[in-house]
This record gives sequence, structure tokens and C-alpha cells, in this order.
Amino acid sequence: MHLRTLLVSVVLTASAWAGIVDDVRIALAQNNFSAAESTLNSYRNQQGVTAEYLDAYSWLGRAALDQGQYEKAAAYAKQTQTLVVEQLKRRPLDADPHLPIALGAAVEVQSQVLVARGQRTQAVALLQSALRTYGSTSIHDRLQKNLNLLSLQGKVAPALKSEESLGGKLPLPAQLKGSPVLLFFWAHWCGDCKAEAPIITQLRSEFSSKGLQVIGPTRLYGYTAQTEHASASDELRYIDAVRHRFYSGLLDMPVPISKSNFDTYGASTTPTLVLLDRAGKVAMYHPGALPYGQLRAEIEKVVR
Repeated sequence: MHLRTLLVSVVLTASAWAGIVDDVRIALAQNNFSAAESTLNSYRNQQGVTAEYLDAYSWLGRAALDQGQYEKAAAYAKQTQTLVVEQLKRRPLDADPHLPIALGAAVEVQSQVLVARGQRTQAVALLQSALRTYGSTSIHDRLQKNLNLLSLQGKVAPALKSEESLGGKLPLPAQLKGSPVLLFFWAHWCGDCKAEAPIITQLRSEFSSKGLQVIGPTRLYGYTAQTEHASASDELRYIDAVRHRFYSGLLDMPVPISKSNFDTYGASTTPTLVLLDRAGKVAMYHPGALPYGQLRAEIEKVVR
């Protein structure tokens, strides 16, 4: 084959598989596991086991878990992890963005299968082991989130750190004693956080007479909507501009800025909502947004 023809063929083949993750997710959304597996097999035969393949393959476990097919979910997740670990013999986990997605999902699915089977202790042990192995990588917060979902409720909330701050002054732990507290972990790029802000503003107004305090930890990400690589000072100014535009009802909310808070609370999902009772213990740990009625019901439990 002529060299140019060969190169064109390679480019076209790669382009045909550019959406392998989306193709698998679409098939699974239609509950068509056979189509998803067929797509993956065809890809593997032509491209081999790539990071994109592993990302796509990890969705099999997630889909099976959603349907309560725990044996199948565990098998898919274990195979995903095995294949990722094989890749890690040749390159670091964060060398390709698809690899941490695949491995994080694999560990998450395996832990949730254990919980569904009543093996909570084993699930906690699995996540703790993964944290020891991969705690210095980008999947740290995802692993910590899953561990917190199983073990944080009922425990004294970890203290917040503040390398920088905006809004009101972060209260000392002693100043929060006896007050219910809502921690609202948010990010400047997060649309769901902006949608949650009016709900939190309303609820703070309703329950301020009962002592409810709201604290909104965030962190620097190294970029803004305008700048791909932003300095810390530029990003801090951008965060403040976002606050004034989208969080006008919460401008006096203390906003401690520190990645360590996100690490400790496993806030890989934004928003993450953490509700503390008057004793400073975690009453609710929820990755993701909550509608007004559901969050209000949770707050009512801690303000009594």
C-alpha cells in the first residue's frame, strides 16, 4: 500500500473510533449490553486496549450496577481494574485522562456492589486500600467521596482550612459550637452550583433564626473561563467576580479557599453538600445538588 494511502487509512480508522466512550454509553442507555460489548470488541480488535477503551469499558460496570446486576457489575469492574493496572506498568495513572476515569469507576463500582450485598466493612477496606495506593493521584477525591459516603455520617466533621478566603470571616470551631452548619462545596465553573445558590440563600433566610450557618468552601483549579493557565491571584479575582454575579444572596458567606478541604471531604462532585448538627457531627453527606424540599427536610432535622 502506498505510504500516503496507509496514513490516510490510519487517520480514518482512528477518527471512526473517536467517540468510543459515547457510543458505548448510548448503547447502555438503551439497555443494549450486547451492542456495547460488540462495539468494544470491534474497537479492541482494531486499536487494542487503549485508555479510551478502558474508559468506555468501565461504563459496563456502572450500567450493570444501576440495574442491580451486582455479579455482572463486579465482574466488569474487576476486569476494568485489571486492565488499567496492566497499563500502569508502562505509564503513570494520570498520563492520560481516560485512565483515572476508568480506575476510579472500577473501584467505585466494586465498593458499591459490596455495600449492596451487605458487606459494608469490606467496602470501606477496599476504598481505604485504594486510597493508600492511589492517594497521590487525581482519583483521590473520588475515592475519598465514596469512603465518606460510607463512614463520615455521625462523625465529628473535619476542621476546614483556609489558605485564602472571600466573603465573611471563617468562624473558628468554637464559634460554631451549638450551631447547625451547611457546608456548600462549589466551583467557579460549576453550573449546578449556581443553580443551587438560590435554594441555599432561601433556606439560610428561613433558618437563620434557628442558628443555621452556611460556609462555602471552594478551591483554585488553575484556570478561568478566559484563561487556560491562570495565576492564583487572577483566579482568585475571577472567583470573586463569579460570586458577585451568581451568588449575590450569599456574599457574606465565608468562602475558605483550599484544595485540602476538597481532599478531606472528597468533594470530587460539585456541589457537595455536608450538613452538620449542633454537636458538629456530620448529619448528611451528599455529593451533588439537592432540590429545595429535600434539602429543607434535612435541615429541619438538625435545627430542632
